[in-house]
Amino acid sequence: MFFHDEPLQYEVEVEEPDPYFAKMLQQAIGGAEGEMRVSLQYMFQAFAVPREKSEYRELLMETAAEELGHIEMLATAVSKNLQGAREEQIEEVRNDPVISAMLEGGQPRQALSAGLHAMPVDSNGTPFSGAMVVASGNLAADMYANVMAESTGRLLATRLYEMTDDPGMNDMLEYLIARDTMHQNQWHAALETMDDHRPVPASFDQEKENQDVNYQFMSTYKDDREDPGRRWTQGASPDGEGDFSFGYQPGNDSPDLDEMIDEMYNEPN
Repeated sequence: MFFHDEPLQYEVEVEEPDPYFAKMLQQAIGGAEGEMRVSLQYMFQAFAVPREKSEYRELLMETAAEELGHIEMLATAVSKNLQGAREEQIEEVRNDPVISAMLEGGQPRQALSAGLHAMPVDSNGTPFSGAMVVASGNLAADMYANVMAESTGRLLATRLYEMTDDPGMNDMLEYLIARDTMHQNQWHAALETMDDHRPVPASFDQEKENQDVNYQFMSTYKDDREDPGRRWTQGASPDGEGDFSFGYQPGNDSPDLDEMIDEMYNEPN
């Protein structure tokens, strides 16, 4: 169950409205690196957590709810960047610099479909897709996915930060960047509380793996080359279950496709 309170999670102010920046902010709402993705990702991951691991469910749900608040902040920022024209400008729509800038370099649907408000889309206007949500049912796998999600989210926020000189927008982004720092660290911390989580899933019997290649870095170069002596080609593996080695892909035969070609009637006769 969720409860909503009127105040924003963090104050959002815009001193110089910028329709183009409003379009860029849409990526942080409905893009692959955006808040809609992580809020739903953490929520659906939490749904799969068993009762005996309730501390992880609480961690995920708390963060999912926080991310919903970030969507509200960003949507407010989009609206304020779009609706900042003076009243006399709004009345003269044809000459309105806000509308003009939106149509020329911004997102027209923010005006045409949403009446100068945010939408559940990315910066190109592509609708948000649940296909971006990672919720595997395996806690370790999901935590690794969450580290990646927060890393790319923080990267996006820092890029947005460099795109604006508006003090209010910089202040909001400084807050969001800081929360991405925390979230990255909390997912790493959660992984540290899990025993034997590498490789994922750790519960699969590794004796069933091909023991010749399960810790071998495979070169795809056509010509033979020496082991480059990298951390991932020599020494103990991070899971402590093997030693890295260097080798090549085992296959050397061409696939026999004659029978399949015949069955697909690919020949002209």
